[in-house]
Amino acid sequence: MPKVTFHGACGVVTGSCTHLSFGNDPSSPNFLVDCGMYQGGEDLKERNWNRFEFDPSRLTGVVVTHAHLDHIGRLPLLVKRGFRGPIYCTPASRGLVSLILEDAAEIQEEQARYARKKGYSRHKDPQPLYTTGDAKQAIKQLEKKPFDEVHELAPGLRVRFHRAGHLLGASHVEWSAKGSDGERRSWVFSGDVGRWGVPILQDPQPPQVEADALLLESTYGDRKHNESQSRQQLREIVDRVFDAGGKVMIPAFALGRTQEVLYYLAEMVEEGVLDPSAVFLDSPMAIDATELYDRAEREHDEELKALAASGDDPLARNTFNRCRSVADSKALNDRQAPAVIVATSGMATAGRIVHHFMHHLGDPKSAVVFTGYQAHGTRGRALLEGAQSVGIHGGHFRVRASVHSLQGLSAHADCKELVRWCSELPGPPRRLFLNHGEDEPRKALRALLCERLEGWPKAVLPTRGHTVDW
Repeated sequence: MPKVTFHGACGVVTGSCTHLSFGNDPSSPNFLVDCGMYQGGEDLKERNWNRFEFDPSRLTGVVVTHAHLDHIGRLPLLVKRGFRGPIYCTPASRGLVSLILEDAAEIQEEQARYARKKGYSRHKDPQPLYTTGDAKQAIKQLEKKPFDEVHELAPGLRVRFHRAGHLLGASHVEWSAKGSDGERRSWVFSGDVGRWGVPILQDPQPPQVEADALLLESTYGDRKHNESQSRQQLREIVDRVFDAGGKVMIPAFALGRTQEVLYYLAEMVEEGVLDPSAVFLDSPMAIDATELYDRAEREHDEELKALAASGDDPLARNTFNRCRSVADSKALNDRQAPAVIVATSGMATAGRIVHHFMHHLGDPKSAVVFTGYQAHGTRGRALLEGAQSVGIHGGHFRVRASVHSLQGLSAHADCKELVRWCSELPGPPRRLFLNHGEDEPRKALRALLCERLEGWPKAVLPTRGHTVDW
């Protein structure tokens, strides 16, 4: 009997992974939708090392909604443990997936080396979760599938990708297959829902199919964004810090958030309120991702197309300083003049941003500006909750810099936009599952959908291992 089992997220915002099984026979199709990494506290990160609840070698394939680490970060581990099937993604996602997986492997290898050198790991011989070799093998298994076309991944099993607006190449995935009663049913996986009217990418395009079941994300199911207010806050923070002679540190997700932050900083340059020589993009992966964004003209919204046609540089490829080498990055910490430093990672769990924290968190003239979701247990979440000091590489660093959160710049739809997305479907689904969100936002969104949308079912909030029939 065809079944759907929830193995990831399920009350948190990382680790997305859903298993679709279309029969008990060993030859029956078995697919995953996403295979993301858990991010957060030690209890969450430990889940990454657990055995998969299914046999990776028996999977027919994996369908990827988009290239963020919390949706693809365990693909190399899947490969390491025996998976050799295709990994399907949209053409625009392929380059980003490659960047993210290789970078994730390199970071893990470097963290393991550093932990061995400094001796701060509880493990005698710390090892990476997977290696760059595993990541490269996963990349070899990627297969591109265009938007808006029906793709038959196995006999009678059809998939179609729709633009999600959340990230370059991000998709909602529409599945169609027969259940055990012989009736064909459609399931829609929202992936991460983007936003309407924000720069760079096209708006979300909800699938125009009457879904029997909808699996919907709920990251901001209890909050509303205010983009214009956040943009103004960013300007005020930069002005204040520059007047004081400090550093503005922006932990940015290399994919999506970085490009939008650069867009807003470029606006400030155009208006004459920011010196471009004082802005530094300190992330080789974000530099490469920005170039992919710039080349993906089919994904651009009308505003970005118009700016590019007029000769402007909206993604600031030639406007701001780019730090590829470690030496360039280290030099920023010796810079006496004010600066805006955009560096990964977005939740401040790793990457170059943590080294800038080591030098500038203790400076009351400086500021940290978060522009995306900060999961429980991450360094970013601790700072937002008022931590007086944070641990970095075995040391403790006092926090005297100001800390800000600009949720209006998030790439995730807020609760109002999630309701809008649902309202643009042809009709209510027969079943509704809210996943990829903490429990309070999930509960809030469940209540909001029942209140605002007539005829919609009460959502199920799946836990890990929860299984339902197709």
